Amino acid sequence: MAIHRIDPDLVERSNRAAATHEADLDALAGLLQRRGFDVEKLLARLMAFAIAIPSWGVGTGGTRFARFPGPGEPANVFDKLDDCAVIHQLGRITPTVSLHFPWDVVEDIAALKAHGADLDLGFDAVNSNTFQDQPGQPHSYKFGSLSHTSAAVRDQAIAHNIDCIRLGTALGSKALTVWIADGSNFAGQSNLSAAFERYIDSMHRIVTALPEDWRVFIEYKNFEPAFYATVVQDWGAALLAAQALGDKAACLVDLGHHAPSTNIEQIVSRLIAARKLGGFHLNDSRYGDDDLDAGSIDPFRLFLVFNELVDASDRGAFPQPPAYMLDQSHNLTDPIESLLLSAEAAARAFAQALLVDRQALAGLQQENDALTASALLRRAFQCDVSPLLAEVRRRKGGAIDPVAVYRASGYRAAVSQVRKAPLPSGGGIV
Repeated sequence: MAIHRIDPDLVERSNRAAATHEADLDALAGLLQRRGFDVEKLLARLMAFAIAIPSWGVGTGGTRFARFPGPGEPANVFDKLDDCAVIHQLGRITPTVSLHFPWDVVEDIAALKAHGADLDLGFDAVNSNTFQDQPGQPHSYKFGSLSHTSAAVRDQAIAHNIDCIRLGTALGSKALTVWIADGSNFAGQSNLSAAFERYIDSMHRIVTALPEDWRVFIEYKNFEPAFYATVVQDWGAALLAAQALGDKAACLVDLGHHAPSTNIEQIVSRLIAARKLGGFHLNDSRYGDDDLDAGSIDPFRLFLVFNELVDASDRGAFPQPPAYMLDQSHNLTDPIESLLLSAEAAARAFAQALLVDRQALAGLQQENDALTASALLRRAFQCDVSPLLAEVRRRKGGAIDPVAVYRASGYRAAVSQVRKAPLPSGGGIV
């Protein structure tokens, strides 16, 4: 039996007190039925939707200038799983956790897996870290890792990624996410072609070490900390790498890893066409890689991404379903609350995308009726699907109002009494 970090009776009492839920659901169901949608089929698709929580997301993030630790922050990966379990218990949409090594390395990996099982949590893609030097590490990544000019540094980075595969296999994971900070800050600092070739050669060795049923997700980022040229700078570079590495390699789209005003949904459509869309790191941004809560700045963009995904799914365009994970840095809010709302934002965008009349939209597009086609999309986006999302949570044993239940539980205050308070620090990029 799973361990509950929030009293289930509190969840049940809160749900019973949600007096308007049934009326709101009935009203929305009537509207959707008049539009030709089967509400139970919509709920079934929403019930199957899942997104992974990043282990590092339950801690307080920071900026280059400062980090302001919050009360009751996780002190270790077991604490992180406890917090992730609260998110899943209340929201019922985040059944897996994505770990980051070596941040989350433990001596007894079997005990970590067992703790996850006790909390009703599984493990999603594992993430390697060659963008930081670790204690006792013989070679520095200051000038790169998988693309470094030194074979010894590349060998070290490759060995770390292979060790991540070993740890992930022990946990039951099926994928490795690789993001590198490699690049240059000065023109002439690096041979741009040679650096990419070294990266591909290193990745070949990592892919060779993957179990048969594993995938590797290639994450790209257009800048930071390499400000002149990044080795894997955009979806084109990631696609070239994935194509060179074979069937086990696919691209990972982080919504914050693009230049402002980039048409991310079009990138998604191109990666789908190339059969190389592996998954997502969902967040939001205003200027760059801000790692803000998903849907908090531009929910319409999130909807448009899911519009492409639903369209592709309905067409049977995915060789494997894409993986979904949140990737956020919570500087001002309680991370548990932010992750609850971000997971809901992803489910909301998915639900709204399910409300697009695909047959009608195809006809309007064929007739080049730009105004009506756009209005059809907006009508789906503007529909308040909150009652559907709440009903999914209720049916799966979660909370109709998860943030309210979380606050009423006193969980943060309780863990603050047993977890050692972290000291304030300088730059806090996570």
